[in-house]
Amino acid sequence: MSPPITESGIGAADLPSLNNLFADHPDRTSRLSVAVAGLTFDWSKTHLTPDLLTDSMGQAGRSTYRDALGRLLAGEVVNPTEGRAAEHLAERGSGSDDSVALAAHRRQRMRGLVDAIEAGAFGDVTGVLHIGIGGSALGPQLLVDALGRRERRYKVAVLSNIDGQAFDAAVAELDPATTLVAIASKTFTTAETLRNAEAALAWLGEHGVGDPYGRLIAITAAPERAVEFGIDETRVLPFAESVGGRYSLWSAIGFPAALALGVTAFDELLEGAAAMDDHVRTSPPERNVALLAATADRLYAERFGASTRAVFAYEERLRLLVPYLQQLIMESNGKSVRVDGSPLDVPSSAIVWGGTGTDAQHAVFQLLHQGTHLVPVEFVAVAEGDDDQDPQHHRELLLNAFAQGAALMAGKDSDDPHRRYPGNRPSATILLDRLDARTLGALIAFYEHRTFAEAALLGINPFDQFGVELGKSIARAIDDPTQRDSFDPSTRALIEKAGL
Repeated sequence: MSPPITESGIGAADLPSLNNLFADHPDRTSRLSVAVAGLTFDWSKTHLTPDLLTDSMGQAGRSTYRDALGRLLAGEVVNPTEGRAAEHLAERGSGSDDSVALAAHRRQRMRGLVDAIEAGAFGDVTGVLHIGIGGSALGPQLLVDALGRRERRYKVAVLSNIDGQAFDAAVAELDPATTLVAIASKTFTTAETLRNAEAALAWLGEHGVGDPYGRLIAITAAPERAVEFGIDETRVLPFAESVGGRYSLWSAIGFPAALALGVTAFDELLEGAAAMDDHVRTSPPERNVALLAATADRLYAERFGASTRAVFAYEERLRLLVPYLQQLIMESNGKSVRVDGSPLDVPSSAIVWGGTGTDAQHAVFQLLHQGTHLVPVEFVAVAEGDDDQDPQHHRELLLNAFAQGAALMAGKDSDDPHRRYPGNRPSATILLDRLDARTLGALIAFYEHRTFAEAALLGINPFDQFGVELGKSIARAIDDPTQRDSFDPSTRALIEKAGL
């Protein structure tokens, strides 16, 4: 049952007053703000209090998180349903010695391929078509779009959707004679990716490329399948089976970013993430920004009944952050059972949504300010602009970001109920000093650690994703005429109507 609607319009009868919290605790901002690796995290406009922190981040919760984090950082098994470690941290230097060494060796292999391309081993190369789906596409796309606007050495088009319109759009600005095709699939069996790979081969052949297979690069944890597909072993970039797709941009999955931005920038990305790893490893619980944020997430979901949280990037270069976070958070923590298989008796991950400021202010902020839903809001902004316009553009962008947080908290009274803003609505702000490879690496790693911390507090496994598989298996069954009678009348009618 949802909490009752109060006079302020928010479904949480015991929601404390943010204004009072600041008045009662003059040091609130410093206590709930943390600076790490060129980022400032301000959680002071949330309803966290010392008592709530003690309750939510109690000894049991801290101990559970600390133990789980220790296993993650050591490269031990943290994905019990699949019996494996989650070794994306090994890509940036944390984990077992063998895994860290192997990750470094594979990164050198990727560097060697980038060097070979730059040296002309593939002839004239002007671009790469990167084919993947989920984390195999979202991560590289975010990196290239965020960091490659000023300078990009090669064109990069990322193709994920099986829709033919997506393929047409992806290749529209690529020259088939000078384009490489990178096929990214952990298992090298992903149906959408392989279908698009076949289309890419046809596209190359139709445009006069004599050896289409010679233009292919594979990025996979199953190199033998890539070789069976027809890709030469020297053009296969492997990564560990224990690196999950939504955590994989640090591995060879980041190849298009390393190619377009340069391997130095890719190394700096890993360094920024490693700085965040060090922060969560060494910080006391009350200063561990990932645990602090996860505690707030649990507070709003469990005590105050918030089923969603919104993220708004006040930075055009981070326009793809929200889609990336949607997969990271909801695929990881959208679970209904604990690690031991027992039912989860509290809400799982909040539904993550959002957009880009200032566009979102004219689209969804009406609901945030005056609607009846409690929606914790997160603002991500960059202090230092990087464009060719009058600096007033960036100044006004930041003013809007900070004003929205202040307005959500303060509200505004009025005799006219239509013009009344209840206020007392929570927000957090993440301010980057500047947007570069290091700070972006630290930002993404923060969200990974926050997701992991929430999973530890919930007692769930954030590293499996069995919910993704059911729809895929049913799609295969629908394609089998002998199985169609087993489907519901609505599905059968749709199949018939679409001429399938």
